[in-house]
Amino acid sequence: MNSHTPAAAPHPYLTQPDKGHLIDGRMVPARSGRSFDTVNPATGQVIARLAEGSAEDVDIAVASARRAFEGPWSRFTPYQRQALLVRVHELLDRHFDELALLETLDMGAPLSRTKAFRSYLQQVALYYSSQAVNTAGETLPNSLPGSIMTMSLKAPVGVVGGIIPWNGPLISQWWLLGGALATGCTLVLKPAEDASLSVLRMVELLHEAGMPEGVVNVVTGYGAVAGEALARHPGVDRVAFTGSTETGQRIIEASTSNIKRLQLELGGKSPDIVFADADLDIAVPGAAMAVFNNSGQVCYAGSRLFVERSIQAEFVERLAAFGKTLRVGNGLDPAVNLGPLISQKQLDRVLGYIDIAEKEGAVLAGGGGRLGGELAGGYFVEPTIFAQVRNDMRIAREEIFGPVISVIPFDTPDEALKLANDTVYGLGGAVWTRNIATALTMARGIQSGTVWVNCYGMVDPAVGFGGIKMSGYGNKGGPHHVDAFLYQKNVYINHG
Repeated sequence: MNSHTPAAAPHPYLTQPDKGHLIDGRMVPARSGRSFDTVNPATGQVIARLAEGSAEDVDIAVASARRAFEGPWSRFTPYQRQALLVRVHELLDRHFDELALLETLDMGAPLSRTKAFRSYLQQVALYYSSQAVNTAGETLPNSLPGSIMTMSLKAPVGVVGGIIPWNGPLISQWWLLGGALATGCTLVLKPAEDASLSVLRMVELLHEAGMPEGVVNVVTGYGAVAGEALARHPGVDRVAFTGSTETGQRIIEASTSNIKRLQLELGGKSPDIVFADADLDIAVPGAAMAVFNNSGQVCYAGSRLFVERSIQAEFVERLAAFGKTLRVGNGLDPAVNLGPLISQKQLDRVLGYIDIAEKEGAVLAGGGGRLGGELAGGYFVEPTIFAQVRNDMRIAREEIFGPVISVIPFDTPDEALKLANDTVYGLGGAVWTRNIATALTMARGIQSGTVWVNCYGMVDPAVGFGGIKMSGYGNKGGPHHVDAFLYQKNVYINHG
């Protein structure tokens, strides 16, 4: 079902549409004087102009972060960092509706999605506040002669460069903000050129909460220029990136300039396995929204849907019926379930894969087209289902990043596992079954950083998630994630 396009909602942050970088606590223009448009993907209309960052802008931001790291921020005690994060939590609650609306206008996700993140963001902020006072070293035994005491300390790595994706910056930035503010690192953030506004606004709120100038800086601009400069910068000690595998490979190469530490969350083509004994009343909407959620623009989307052959026809029929119940339209309509794709480029990519699927012999079972009429100005695609897909087809091998499900039949658990792992990616995966033995066998066997059983996409900040193979490495969330902002310093004390 399609939704009409409501009138654009006013937003206080957009009354001054020209935005600069945020460096040293101040909004400053690009050194080049250049800027570029950012548009609402639901309408195609320009909503703001962003500073076009260059290597020189990145230099200035990194220098600001270094000064803060070596200056006032280094004197913050764990308790003071915790108190700052608690104040941020309070500001998040107070300004959340504003942030959710800004995210909807900037990247298209419906308000029904962005507003649902209120409690999750609050949980994230409070989790990291607890970690600020939970960093500890160890006293270690040794076999050295004399009176030597040995211990380890945990110290912040320094300046972190964060390259944030466009498919949910309001959430994604917190995997960097939380770790840095908890441990005493400083940040230079480069948000995606398609969706930068919620990052700029969030960092303004951090300063309102009492964060010292220079602790978090934002340079907007294009990945090939500003992102590349940040990844290569010799003054950056660690880079965290979420995005495509191809870009991740370039960041790995760039990191060799000073042997940066890396955290990479890259592409995915996650398997979602449905057995005949699954509760279909739960599995059908669960498997559908594992892909259709955020219009398919989710790195761990379960876009390869393996269904036991005996129930394949029924499952596809029920999937198609569920897809028709979803309202697609401008996210300002609170009844909308799915918003637009982020850009014309992404729209062309998704429609291109739909065309490829039909040429390869996949059977279109639902959706498959761009939406027109009142939605023609935006980048909308119907929720799309392909049946009779083979695991060697391009739609089953390559990341589409759109609302496209590929249904692939299987006959035995061994075959399902073999097909599931026949991919270069390893980010997520799921299994739907009433049989606990089957569930545990699949959970152990699926080669991915996260596996869900009879659910999909649930993430807790105290547990986290990450990938293997060409989906990257390093966890977001959990104590291991916090440790990634620290290095171990071993101390030897002769007390004899």
